[in-house]
Amino acid sequence: MSERRHIEHDHPLDERLALEAIKLRETAKSLKPGSKRQTLLRKAREAETAASITAWISSPGLKPPE
Repeated sequence: MSERRHIEHDHPLDERLALEAIKLRETAKSLKPGSKRQTLLRKAREAETAASITAWISSPGLKPPE
């Protein structure tokens, strides 16, 4: 069985997800209204939600979301 590769990242996961959301929104702005644009906006919202959940989970206090 092969070993899993370990990847060192420059930024934490929540920052990478937030940057991905920004990129997706910028790409969606350049598109005409339609299904592809809606898909990109949905993926941006999902990335923002994942970023906030990741930040919340890794916080020292672990307070419930407001």
